[in-house]
Amino acid sequence: MLLIGLPGLELGAAERAWLGDPAVSGVILFARNFRDGAQLGALVAAIRGAAGRPLLLAVDQEGGPVQRLRGEGFTDLPPLAAIGALHREDPERARLAARLHARVMATELRRAGLDLSLAPVADLARGNRAIGERAFAADPEVCAGLVTAYVAGMAEAGMAATLKHFPGHGSIAEDSHDETACDPRPLAAFREEDWRPFRAGIAAGAAAVMMAHLVCPALGDGRPAGASPPVVARLREELGFAGIVMSDDLAMAGNAMLGALPARVAAHREAGCELILVCRPEQVPEALRAAARLPPVEPERLARLAATGASARGEAELREDRAMLAALLDTRRRP
Repeated sequence: MLLIGLPGLELGAAERAWLGDPAVSGVILFARNFRDGAQLGALVAAIRGAAGRPLLLAVDQEGGPVQRLRGEGFTDLPPLAAIGALHREDPERARLAARLHARVMATELRRAGLDLSLAPVADLARGNRAIGERAFAADPEVCAGLVTAYVAGMAEAGMAATLKHFPGHGSIAEDSHDETACDPRPLAAFREEDWRPFRAGIAAGAAAVMMAHLVCPALGDGRPAGASPPVVARLREELGFAGIVMSDDLAMAGNAMLGALPARVAAHREAGCELILVCRPEQVPEALRAAARLPPVEPERLARLAATGASARGEAELREDRAMLAALLDTRRRP
């Protein structure tokens, strides 16, 4: 149920105890958890050993401003907006760039022992302070085509895709990390614009969708989307999504109206979120206590997000993909 953050480069006694709690379904890594390849490999092994059962290991490795792992073994990935800019000149090459970007990102993470990156962003690039250059494009059709290519590229590297942030965070200015975010547009606007990339990504096989801490009065009940049963129901019923629904980080100000952390955990689980992000380590003990009182999630459902077997891309293929991506987008690479 919980996807938790850890404080540093190695596990302490407290973190080992957290990982043994049955409410913990996985770990989300940040820059604070990475120094170099050897350290990351040791941390991944320690996490899996401490849990004693399958756990998801995730990271936000979108590229551009949101890339947690940088340095040894990881390409400096450009933001998705760079692919959108290429699309204005050459749509076919842009779709290829999206697939290559996804393949490089996913292959590097798979080689490091991680299961998934919470990617791609399917929001529209319409000036939101939280999204910015993280999104492909403002045009729904362009965005849908590039999301489709990105999901395909991740699948080619053996990684499940996570679309974010439903029902679409790109069309208002407010940043839900720091403030309450409300999108007052009518239902038709979401259906005709913001949902088109999500529909495309779901059709392409995306296995998870992250909800936004976004209040949408025309869609729900006045609560942030991830804690709103009507919004989650629209994702399931109108978009036909049968995969894993997850929250965004519960520490964000956009869901402060729900109350303290235990109330936030309960509201998201009761609305239908199966993975709940608690990224701040200091909040994990309280979240574990709250989760113990809530219905569990079937491990078999979450297992569809886990990487299985060796990476589908070898070293030579990775080098070729890096070179092709660099040629398209002037990517900078590190050894």
